[in-house]
Amino acid sequence: MSEIIETRVLRTTVQVDGEAASYLTVDQDGPPVLLLHGTYWSRVWLPVLDQLAEAGLRPIAVDLPGLGRSGGELTLETGTVPALADWVVRFASALKLSGPVAVVGHDIGGAIAQHLLAHDLLEVSRFALMNSVTYDSWPVSSVARFRDPEVAAATTAEEVLDARRQAVTGALAGAATERLIAEYLDPWTDARVRRSWLALAGAADSRYTLDLVPALKRSATPKLLVWGEDDGFQRLAYAERFAAEIPHTTLVRVPDAGHIPTENAPGRVAGALSGFVMP
Repeated sequence: MSEIIETRVLRTTVQVDGEAASYLTVDQDGPPVLLLHGTYWSRVWLPVLDQLAEAGLRPIAVDLPGLGRSGGELTLETGTVPALADWVVRFASALKLSGPVAVVGHDIGGAIAQHLLAHDLLEVSRFALMNSVTYDSWPVSSVARFRDPEVAAATTAEEVLDARRQAVTGALAGAATERLIAEYLDPWTDARVRRSWLALAGAADSRYTLDLVPALKRSATPKLLVWGEDDGFQRLAYAERFAAEIPHTTLVRVPDAGHIPTENAPGRVAGALSGFVMP
């Protein structure tokens, strides 16, 4: 069953591992663009999906298992970057995506995207990161504390929601309003999603990106970084380092934008991505 979200964007599902995998898309022909979220959910991509579609692309912004509107529940084992990358491959197979696909990752979703590229798990035609984790830039302190099993077990629902509210408010930067914050927080009102998020946080480990650097340096796939300059979580210096060290990489800076630049400058982000995928 599909639900119209806005304009031509709809939310629909496909079965992966016996659970409903929820995703936002525009139902049209065109080169597919797989958009991956991290510690948030597919809502981060909503502001740019219609513009990507107008450029002739077929955007697909999926909710990882147990997060957003997808079914299932993550554990410390299934919440690792390699396990989630394998799940994305199964999701792509369920959608019958064949041939090359552009992959874009935000936050920890960027680590998943790096894993897909470095290990040739998908035929990646174009690779882009938006305010992504790289090198040893993660987990940030607000997430790292949940790697302690005792801390995670003792954390109440109210404490998870409060921690997420603080993170979302900071990530949205100048776009933060009570209405928008509430939209972003909505999935965490579900206990199953809170448990999945704690598992994702508990499994966060920078070795999953550090170990990929040699393969990324060998990769000839065109790469794009789109970065909100005012990000207090994934700082611009990491993007500058990545662009300097990883061949075939272009960096697009987004001024007056934070960790979720799709909310601060959707036109700039959509234009950079569509121009990169369909030059």
